[in-house]
Amino acid sequence: MHTPLCRHAEGEPEEYAAVAEARGLRGIIVTCHNPLPNGQSKGVRMSEAEFPQYLGIVQRARAAWAGRIDVRLGLECDYMPGLEGYLAAQTASAPFDYLLGSVHPHLGEYRRAYLGDDPIAFFRIYFEHLAMAAETRLFDCLSHPDLVKNVLPQRWDVQLLLPDIRRALDRIAAAGCAMELNTSGVNKEVPEMNPGPLILSEMRSRGIPVVVGADAHVPQRVADGFERAYDLLEQAGYRHVSHYLDRRRVDLPIDRARCSLRPATQ
Repeated sequence: MHTPLCRHAEGEPEEYAAVAEARGLRGIIVTCHNPLPNGQSKGVRMSEAEFPQYLGIVQRARAAWAGRIDVRLGLECDYMPGLEGYLAAQTASAPFDYLLGSVHPHLGEYRRAYLGDDPIAFFRIYFEHLAMAAETRLFDCLSHPDLVKNVLPQRWDVQLLLPDIRRALDRIAAAGCAMELNTSGVNKEVPEMNPGPLILSEMRSRGIPVVVGADAHVPQRVADGFERAYDLLEQAGYRHVSHYLDRRRVDLPIDRARCSLRPATQ
């Protein structure tokens, strides 16, 4: 979940915590978009100067909800080759509970660097970068791991790309990195969760842990689609869902996670 500092989300962490309590969650981890050097993609993330403010608003919400909802500090970190040193310093700069590694192929900087005349080559580069992100070992989990399908949805062909995806997943599994099942994908150009069922099954065959995330940019989306996500995990062969506290993975039986949820209210 995000904060207004990313410039495309609404609501303070306290509001997200209130929805979390109503849905039966025990806690939330705020994972706003990280600052990048030299003001890269500054329209969709906090600036470096605002980073201390981010730490402060999460701590404020943690204090406000103490004893009711456990509010924790996380960060969604954009990965591109060449940012490793910057990200290593940034992720070591605060007591994060959970670090997401993200490749955002729709950003202007990324498209200018890697999108040429061959869409399939662009898709392949994206999965190469996902694997590279895992191999930095800076992140606990990779977010929305087939997001690239929404950049050029008319050219997306998961079967054609499956050899490349499998090679990337082999490397991600070897790095010990989890991957996200992001429920917000149902609202994108390709209306299915990220990743789709075939990739989710390939992840399961490699024993890659999965964290379910709503990627909430408004409080009402906290835990949105979690019930359906648990169904998809079970269909792929998963029996546990994971989350992170103090950078350590916690596995929970899917049945237990599902039973703890309360229905969303209008």
